[in-house]
Amino acid sequence: MSPRKTPTPTTPTDHAVALEAGGVVNVRVYGAKRPGGGQPLVIHFHGGAFISGDLSTGEPMAKLLTESGSVVVSVDYPLAPAHPFPQAVEAGYAVLEWAWKNRTKLAGTAPRIFLAGEEAGGNLAAAVTLVARDRTHPPLAGQILVTPMLDPCVGTASLREAIGAQTECKWHQGWQQYLRSPMDAEHPYAVPGAVQRLAGLPATLVMTGEDDPMRDEAQEYAERLRAGGVPVQFQLLQGTTGWPDTLVESEPQECCACEVSVRQHLSHFLNPATPPPHC
Repeated sequence: MSPRKTPTPTTPTDHAVALEAGGVVNVRVYGAKRPGGGQPLVIHFHGGAFISGDLSTGEPMAKLLTESGSVVVSVDYPLAPAHPFPQAVEAGYAVLEWAWKNRTKLAGTAPRIFLAGEEAGGNLAAAVTLVARDRTHPPLAGQILVTPMLDPCVGTASLREAIGAQTECKWHQGWQQYLRSPMDAEHPYAVPGAVQRLAGLPATLVMTGEDDPMRDEAQEYAERLRAGGVPVQFQLLQGTTGWPDTLVESEPQECCACEVSVRQHLSHFLNPATPPPHC
């Protein structure tokens, strides 16, 4: 069987998705339909500790996903503190439903739907995955969590190693402004890393780096998912990644030194080899 061809790059297009509560959330669509159908359609959430970032800072990861053969819908979700939990989660789910309704127009026949995000966007991808499971719609093929921000205690060994003697960091500030009260930290859609019911979640790719402050919480979530029966691929990238900071740079070439490896892992997860037909 000859390999599938990656679609010719196209100019990204911007759209506005209406929210049930009023207002809109802006999205940017990357990529092109691929002949034959069954293409990945990825809803993507940028990083920024819940309090910063936009469609431009999300571009490096969105383009890596596109180069892996996907059509990508990148979400300009509402930021805290003006829009605390659960507004970004609900906006993300609205975009997921919009993408589902427009799936054939966006990505051709029978696309496979994925959620993906880096840093705070990894949290939102995991949260919207839970919402889709709990609301039983739409069906998801998988989730991709890259250096996900999952621990509001900001106390893992890898994070303490990264910030040293500092008592404050941008991730701590982000959590404080995202959560409305300490009670929100008990809600699985706010803190997916603490979710108790794991059954019914789709296949998951978790990526982190040796030097990633979010390394420990990413690995712990991957292990919990695996123990709960969820198919998980966990990738710990060696050497210097500069994650998560290098994933929110405005220039795609600055994404990370491990770009080739990341693209390979994404491609393998999004486009698994099809077993040969039985004779």
